[in-house]
Order: sequence, then C-alpha cells, then structure tokens
Amino acid sequence: MKKMDAAAFVAGFVFAIGLGIAQMTQPAKVLGFLDIAGAWDPSLAFVMIGAIAVHFVFVRLAKKAARPRLADVFHWPRATTVDRRLVTGAALFGVGWGISGFCPGPALVSVVSLAPSTLAFVFAMVGGMIVQSATPRAEPKAQARANP
Repeated sequence: MKKMDAAAFVAGFVFAIGLGIAQMTQPAKVLGFLDIAGAWDPSLAFVMIGAIAVHFVFVRLAKKAARPRLADVFHWPRATTVDRRLVTGAALFGVGWGISGFCPGPALVSVVSLAPSTLAFVFAMVGGMIVQSATPRAEPKAQARANP
C-alpha cells in the first residue's frame, strides 16, 4: 500500500470515528439541530465550530507549504464563482440533509448498521452520483460565446 493510500485510510478512519463521537450518524440528532422552530438541539453547532477551527488552521498551514508531503502538487479548488449550478447543488444537498438527517459521510459510516433507511439513502445517493456523472456538463455561456 502506498503512503498516500495509507494516509487516506487513516484520515477516513479518524473522520468516521469523529462522526460517530459527534453523533452525526444519528439522523434524529441532526434533525434536532435543524429544528430551530421546535425542540432545537444546539449541540451539533459545537461540532461545526470545531471542524471550522481545524480547517481554518490547517488550510493556512498547508498554503504556506511549498508542496504536500505525499503528493507532487496541491489540488485546491479552482472555481471562484457562485453560479446556478453551485447554488442548485447546495440547495439539493441541504434539502436532502434536512429530510433525511444524513449527509454523505455519516451515511457511509452508518452503512455498517444495515438499517433499511440508511441503505435506502446510500443507494439513492450512489444512484444520484451515477446520474450526475453520466449527465453532460453544460458549457458556461461566456465560454460558449467565445468559442462558437
């Protein structure tokens, strides 16, 4: 196993443990957080604050590094515009998260429970990924005008 594969496995394992400890794998916990008009459970806000703090520190440290330790180059996101595709995707993600109480990472961790609702979510998620990858991406309008 390459060092990068081992590092990815360890990072994924630590992430899965963190999701379990934070109870992100419990849809009721997540839905309680999203129910701000009802019996709101603010405890997941601390999870988000912790995640944002870790991300804030380590992204800044990584950006100061000349290169990653296990790869030749960093693969930072290149998109800088907020377009309809991004907003639509984010809205669909939020609606799905609000309906089910799952987002992809916790759902994958929860597969080990073999709960029918979890399996249904994961199969639907994988189906959506397959449809998305098979759908041709529309060319941005500005680029289409420049290259008729």
